[in-house]
Amino acid sequence: MKDLVKMLIFHPRRVSTIALVLVFVFSLSFANEENHDQKSRDERFNPSEMIIHHIQDAYDWHIADINGESISIPLPVIIYSSTKGMISFLSSEFHHGHSAYLGYKLDHNHLVSENEGEKIYDLSITKNVASLLFSAFLLVSVFVSVSAGFRKNYGKAPKGMQSLFEPLIVFIRDEIAIPNIGRRYATYMPFLLTSFFFIWFNNLLGLLPQGANVTGNIAVTMVMAAFTLILTLISANKNYWKHIFATPGVPIALLPIMIPVEIIGIFTKPFALMIRLFANITAGHIIILSILSFIFLFKNLGVAAVSVPFAVVMSLMEVFVAILQAYIFTLLSALFIGQAVAEHEHDDHH
Repeated sequence: MKDLVKMLIFHPRRVSTIALVLVFVFSLSFANEENHDQKSRDERFNPSEMIIHHIQDAYDWHIADINGESISIPLPVIIYSSTKGMISFLSSEFHHGHSAYLGYKLDHNHLVSENEGEKIYDLSITKNVASLLFSAFLLVSVFVSVSAGFRKNYGKAPKGMQSLFEPLIVFIRDEIAIPNIGRRYATYMPFLLTSFFFIWFNNLLGLLPQGANVTGNIAVTMVMAAFTLILTLISANKNYWKHIFATPGVPIALLPIMIPVEIIGIFTKPFALMIRLFANITAGHIIILSILSFIFLFKNLGVAAVSVPFAVVMSLMEVFVAILQAYIFTLLSALFIGQAVAEHEHDDHH
């Protein structure tokens, strides 16, 4: 892991500068948020509403509040209705969630129908979905450039974008894929690389002010963990299933106990992947937002002088956690796949 950190090209001064800029812009954003939510001067700032607003998904992309007016980018609302068929319109029709449109409204940030008996399927492009599409475009653009650079500089020293990402790719191959999967590592390299860079990019994008909390959305982490589970199961060889249903060295009398435990273990591993990524990313955002909330709760320069350094430290940790969680998810995925494809020759010998 130390080698990976060294390859990040994040000089401590650069990271500190990034953290300070993020905290400063976050502070301005929260000040605007307070003005937007506060109906009178005597009304207290509500940190829980502000935190939930920033970490949850939304039907528009909030940018800022200027002079009491909210500036946001409306996103497409797409509904398949059991009675009306396909319907689409922009989220601006809801007027920030305070009104209904065409018989539909937002109830606690969930799309519902006002018509009883109508079943709807929400296919909307929400903030998280829009961020996913943007990160996918960013990933494709970056690695098309890296691939072109590799072909152009084949046999030469890497240049440009290639020089940044090639060491990370080699690290994932040599330090994650080969040690954990073995000779069949090349088959799973596309999945491992995609998982690593997808998580890393979205973690960093989520640190930006008003950025989407994609990897802090349990639906996203659940799908990623499901991919790991599916890939593990379809790759599993007879030795893997033998260890599940007839564990070597276990007395036959204990198999009725061990088999259910092993089957449960198949699903608890990806479940742990899902919860670990979701909980760590969400917790990091909540801690930073909570620390900055003290400034607007107490409205005191002394509190601000303490809160800002703490927020800077947490932002530094979040920059590190962004790469750490990508590394852990990729490492554990490779480990689970490696367990499924391992030959276990030593067990057969014994």
